[in-house]
Amino acid sequence: MNDKAADTGTDLAGRFLDAAADLLRRVRDEETGAIAAAGSAIAGTVAAGGRLFVFGAGHSSLPAQDVVYRAGGLALMNLLSVPGVVGVDVVPATLGSALERVDGLAAAVLDTSPARAGDLLVIISLSGRNPLPVEMAINARALGLTVIGVTSVAYADGTRSRHSSGAHLRDHCDLVLDSKIAVGDAELTADGIDAPFAPASTVVTSAMLQAVMAAAAGELAARGITPPLLRSGNVDGGHEWNGRVLAEFADRIFFRHS
Repeated sequence: MNDKAADTGTDLAGRFLDAAADLLRRVRDEETGAIAAAGSAIAGTVAAGGRLFVFGAGHSSLPAQDVVYRAGGLALMNLLSVPGVVGVDVVPATLGSALERVDGLAAAVLDTSPARAGDLLVIISLSGRNPLPVEMAINARALGLTVIGVTSVAYADGTRSRHSSGAHLRDHCDLVLDSKIAVGDAELTADGIDAPFAPASTVVTSAMLQAVMAAAAGELAARGITPPLLRSGNVDGGHEWNGRVLAEFADRIFFRHS
């Protein structure tokens, strides 16, 4: 008997969790240096008075949102939002995918954003093949920003770019973090289920970014700088703490009214 035919829902859930854990172990073992370098770059930007931005389209926006205005996170992380591509709230949801392939959109977004030379932008794109993240990296670096790309190198190796230059996101970054996600972003197959399923990119990418934030906080502390961290609003004193942090760094925080 084919073992897959005997898979129950519990079996499949366990297989997915094992697959996700294996990917996280690979990231820990193979990307530690890149994560530390990314944390150092963020700390350096903060120390120099620069601002921090993060961008992701579609489901790649979820790890981006996870580090913005987040309890335990750096208060200076700002979401660089592109209308229509941040999530699946746009109708039809397929519009977001279409907008990722529109030439020139990234330049328009950056030109109307507060980003400037000396700032840092984290760009998240699993495939890194669509024009929007590629052009976002190209234009950001042209403006003088440091660019950290979070992507799957397997996609860059195994898929053709949709950008006119033939480049992927990884080709236009100062630092690249590889999520180790295989082409297709589906960890499981099973008899009776026609398509591969159970994507792990959000789990892995979110964990990578939180590791980067941890590294940045540690680097700031090592430089004698108190990391501008937010606390949970659901603990006593949390709102007061956050109010002080938001006020102190108001000129570098763009997710609140001035």
